Amino acid sequence: MTIAAILGNKGRDVICVSPTQTVAEAIALLARHRIGAVPVIDGGAVIGVFSERDVILGLAGGDTAMLQRPVSETMTAPAMTVTLAEPVLAALSLMTRRRVRHLPVVEAGRVIGIVSIGDLVKYRIEMIEADAAAMREYIQQA
Repeated sequence: MTIAAILGNKGRDVICVSPTQTVAEAIALLARHRIGAVPVIDGGAVIGVFSERDVILGLAGGDTAMLQRPVSETMTAPAMTVTLAEPVLAALSLMTRRRVRHLPVVEAGRVIGIVSIGDLVKYRIEMIEADAAAMREYIQQA
């Protein structure tokens, strides 16, 4: 199972922001699309990821002025990324070790998708359920 299988089901639409957009603009984008994170793209390359967590960390100290600062000042950088060939379990392991919930998918230096921990867990559960159903059918026919 690879990331290619996840994107095959999910699709490759990517909402992104530039490093010069304000945090407030990025928050509005997250809310409008009901998503938790976006890749930050500069010159076609992923330079970071801006997420809900970045907003919380920025506002935790009462710094509401951060809403008018550029995303580049609050994003998580450098971005951890995966390729289409990355095994799902390796991506899940990376997310767990690095405590991130979103990974941009990059091929030839360009973002071609993004996967969340929810996407990967859902896919993994579907595969486990399919294996269990096949095993039950095998046992019943024996």
